[in-house]
Amino acid sequence: MNRELLEKVTELRHRLHRCPELSGEEKETKQALIGFLKENSTLQINDMGKWFYAEYHPSVGKSRGSIALRADFDAIKVQEDTPLPYASVNRGVAHKCGHDGHSAALAGFAADVSREGCDKDVYFIFQHAEETGEGGAPCAELIAEKHIDEVFAVHNFPGGPFGSLGIREGTINCASKGMELVFTGASAHASQPEMGRNPSKAVSRTILELDHIADQSRYQGLILATVVQVDIGERAFGVAAHNGKLLLTIRGQIEEEMDAMEQEIEAFAKAQAEAESLDLDIHFYEAFPETYNHPESIAKLRAIAKDRGWPVNEMADPIRSSEDFGYYTKKALGALVWLGAGEDWPPIHSEDFDYNDDLIAKTADLFWALIKN
Repeated sequence: MNRELLEKVTELRHRLHRCPELSGEEKETKQALIGFLKENSTLQINDMGKWFYAEYHPSVGKSRGSIALRADFDAIKVQEDTPLPYASVNRGVAHKCGHDGHSAALAGFAADVSREGCDKDVYFIFQHAEETGEGGAPCAELIAEKHIDEVFAVHNFPGGPFGSLGIREGTINCASKGMELVFTGASAHASQPEMGRNPSKAVSRTILELDHIADQSRYQGLILATVVQVDIGERAFGVAAHNGKLLLTIRGQIEEEMDAMEQEIEAFAKAQAEAESLDLDIHFYEAFPETYNHPESIAKLRAIAKDRGWPVNEMADPIRSSEDFGYYTKKALGALVWLGAGEDWPPIHSEDFDYNDDLIAKTADLFWALIKN
């Protein structure tokens, strides 16, 4: 990526940072990225509604295979109060995960490929709603539809040595989902609790049982069932509680183990509801698959790093937080790389975080190495 293009990409990143949008609402962000590609490339652009992709095909000779590269572009609910000249103008919304940098870097690389050319079919996927887990599944359908050979993504990694490739065979980000259990009984005067059906015991027993259900010794990989909210009854001292909600985040290194834990929680909660003559409704939110890095793809990344003298951060354990890139690696070989932003860089989702612009060129270098490999 030459200096002129790098300056344009950095300016694009700052423009995206200034006007962040939440998951599913990224209309201006998407149009800014499409506008950049139309102005700086001759790629075919395919608008898919909430997301889009651009594609490159060799003009001369036979293609040497196909590859997809994905970047996300949604922001999160964090108030940004910083002196940055491009600080967020949308109150309560900010790019505190670096998706502005991910998408700007991919747009710049796509423009570079358009100018320089290569001998592969390349698909550049710009994805919405990663933070809620809703964007990955529909976008990943492109992998199967186009019979794409492999797919990669880069996520900035504050705390990692700058430019290091954070990699791991197998699960690199855990699966997770929000689980809401709603117990409904019948109201009664607080002086006659026996006349109603109170969910407090069912909720309490379910919470206590989580220690057993999510006992780490029962599972091969990391497992967690985290209580995030409990809401029983109302602030009415004359009325016995008759409704209760228990909200959990369940998480697992191995998706099948998380699913098994989910079923055990559900069965126990149903038994408690039946014992207390309660109705039980269960809802799920923000589901993420495990993000699985294929060994073949990790081997390719290791070879690239060795050939170019790039530092590698071999991650012994998966990252507990989730990433919906796992939908893509269910469709084809591929890997998610955590690219080191610097050991002293503020953590993602913190108020002080800002994407490190020096990662734009590093991301482009890695993408070039992948498509030429």
